[in-house]
Amino acid sequence: MSRATVCISYHFDAVSTWLWSYDSWDMPTRHSRGVFGAEIGAHRLLDLHDEYDADATWCIPGHTIESFPEICGEVADRGYDIQHHGWTHRGPSTYESREAEQADIERGIDAIYDLTGEKPTGYASPAWDFSEHTLEILLDLGFEWDSSIMTSDFKPHYVYGGWEAPEDGAYDRGEPVDIVELPASWERDDFPALTYTWSRPHRMGYVSEDSLFRRWYDQFDWMYEHVDGGVFVLTLHPQVIGQAHRLQRLDALLDHVSSKPDVAFSTMDEAASAFREKNPDPSAFRDDYFFSHRDRT
Repeated sequence: MSRATVCISYHFDAVSTWLWSYDSWDMPTRHSRGVFGAEIGAHRLLDLHDEYDADATWCIPGHTIESFPEICGEVADRGYDIQHHGWTHRGPSTYESREAEQADIERGIDAIYDLTGEKPTGYASPAWDFSEHTLEILLDLGFEWDSSIMTSDFKPHYVYGGWEAPEDGAYDRGEPVDIVELPASWERDDFPALTYTWSRPHRMGYVSEDSLFRRWYDQFDWMYEHVDGGVFVLTLHPQVIGQAHRLQRLDALLDHVSSKPDVAFSTMDEAASAFREKNPDPSAFRDDYFFSHRDRT
């Protein structure tokens, strides 16, 4: 096992994020950002990863697959792992029923199967949102891993289900279920920091890029020095990180990571499988996992 694992996760939202997450159906200038990601940004990122021979996972909404089939086909043809990110880019908690949420997830499965000939094993929810039904749906549909939850920062674990949060009682996080979590983090996501929106739902963007990339260097370096077998998940969007002036920064980050001894780039599916191989029984997984796998000091 490598001392550290790096999972680059591309959320290839294209236009879908503007249609469903930002309600921008009649705003073509917003749509154009997603088109840039599909027609320019994604190609640049594929070429960059080929230079480093670095695995990456592309979490692609079914809407993107059906709207931009050529570039999605290129992602698949170049051998990159393609996983689930909804069919729409609509947060699971916004659906009016479990049936509607499940129908969207199933449609996304079908789109990926039509593209790759394989069902996805993993799920990253749009906007890292869960409804009260999401986990049960993922279990019913046979998903093996998720990357939406922030219980940990660098340590995979099993997702806890059946939580309870009574207004007048203590929080109960529930029990672990048979889905591996590869921890996501808004701190390791390019979209909130670098994507400017001037109107609803909220304003973002124009964070210092030096500060953002420094944060990513610092987090990786800390994990490398302190966490045995840590998994560093970095979530990027072709329409954001694929801008020309950011590619050289990403190039330098990949070079920095590659320079460290015993670091492996991995698909998220491989990282989840490695965790499951070492921890095959979710029922045996409890809070003491985090305490018995303390950070190095």
